[in-house]
Amino acid sequence: MSDTLELVIITGMSGAGKTVAVQSFEDLGFYCIDNMPPTLLPTFWELVKESGKITKIALVIDLRTRDFFNELENIIGTLDNTQFITTRVLFLEASDEALVSRYKESRRSHPLANEGRVLEGIQKERALLHDLRTRAQIVVDTTDKTPRELRTFITQQFSSIEHNTFHIEVVSFGFKYGAPIDADVMMDVRFLPNPHYVPELRPQTGQDPEVYEYVMKQPETEEFYTKFIDLIEYCLPGYKREGKSSVTIAIGCTGGQHRSVALAERITARLRSDQYTVNVSHRDQHKRKESTTRS
Repeated sequence: MSDTLELVIITGMSGAGKTVAVQSFEDLGFYCIDNMPPTLLPTFWELVKESGKITKIALVIDLRTRDFFNELENIIGTLDNTQFITTRVLFLEASDEALVSRYKESRRSHPLANEGRVLEGIQKERALLHDLRTRAQIVVDTTDKTPRELRTFITQQFSSIEHNTFHIEVVSFGFKYGAPIDADVMMDVRFLPNPHYVPELRPQTGQDPEVYEYVMKQPETEEFYTKFIDLIEYCLPGYKREGKSSVTIAIGCTGGQHRSVALAERITARLRSDQYTVNVSHRDQHKRKESTTRS
């Protein structure tokens, strides 16, 4: 465990981007908690310190906890004086015009507007948060920032060198069991010669050397793989530039046992050699065996 626990408090104006911010911290590997009363912070940190498993935490504190705002500054000061915790406050704000526009678009009511105008609630909130804004180490004006630009800013400010925020999931599947709903890129390889029709290969999977070799020695497999991996390697830097934290590549064949498994393994090995962080899973490769066992 690291000697120092890192605490980031995310706060600021309602509608200024706290939801985007906390999602960005989750992508950076922070343990995130929304709407924790500040009075619970010291106790919470004692539990974290004793567990020794969590080293980076981001907490969202907003007007839902406004009864605790008067105590927040003292609590942050107390935490700053410990040798175990490094505390930073990230304050998000935007112009009155931008916040009014966002509330109009979302059709939500401002928590301080009551029966009055949205602008009145924003002005009350700005006054309430004035001291906390002064206390913040990082103040970000999101008036002209897109969500992607805010994520990029947070990544640059808070990511550690050893933490790779972009990763790739490669999954093989069988179309007979349904396509994955979370795929960013999906490829159907049912046009390739099928090892299922080779009796000695039928019970094996694409992870077995005999099946893998059978699939890869087909001329159409090599031509497909070359074109497909060129496309993927071309697209991945663009996904990163657009702020995606992960990309899921799904490779499907009929039953998800042979062709898709073999190609998923080869694609994974290639992308890892390109220095990407890649996880591979084979959703359906044992489905046929399980079905045969049950029957």
